[in-house]
Amino acid sequence: MTPLQEAMENLIKVFYRYSGKEGDKYKLNKKEMRNMLQEELAEFLTGSNDSAVVEKIMRDLDENKDGEVDFQELVVLVAALTVACNDFFVDNMKRCPTSE
Repeated sequence: MTPLQEAMENLIKVFYRYSGKEGDKYKLNKKEMRNMLQEELAEFLTGSNDSAVVEKIMRDLDENKDGEVDFQELVVLVAALTVACNDFFVDNMKRCPTSE
């Protein structure tokens, strides 16, 4: 399996590890989302008001306003975080070019 295929598989596995513990197995409710964020993306929550951050993330991601986040809605968050990480990485590379 290629690294990208592994990343996709891991994203799916992580989603289903947290979803459905309290209801719909194809969606994350607020508690499940909070647990996933705290355990899987803790570095992104460091130093923030955890409850407020989870509330905002849920509101922003919950496109159909059902109070839950499905896999497609979660992928939007992961993609946005990945873009932000890439932007940070590229900016750092531009500031600190390696001498070759």
